Amino acid sequence: MDTKLEHSLLSPKLSEGPHNLGDPNDTTLRRVETDVLIPQLMREKARTEKCQTEVQEFSKCCADNNVLMVVKCRNENSVLKSCLTKWYADEKFREECTQQYLEDRKRFRSTGVPNKSRFSQLKSS
Repeated sequence: MDTKLEHSLLSPKLSEGPHNLGDPNDTTLRRVETDVLIPQLMREKARTEKCQTEVQEFSKCCADNNVLMVVKCRNENSVLKSCLTKWYADEKFREECTQQYLEDRKRFRSTGVPNKSRFSQLKSS
């Protein structure tokens, strides 16, 4: 018998596709994606796109005050936390980030080439 049987510990959804990286058209999310990866993307987008001014003000305050930043930058820290919390709680923003994550994952599963921004985030973590 010349037939090969391939066995995989992964479900077919995660091991099929053109590069055996999963079905590019599958939109189901694993728990790690909903609990870790999408919130990580939300944090990054909130810091870089939604709360830029607050991040810059807090960073400047920290740089100006070195050791005393814990005491002197409370207001800036509070404003930054408030901005970030607002975006973390925004369902429309979560959905936008989820769709971006699914598009990035689809591209990765189709091409086998990792998304540069996601890859750099994982390296820095």
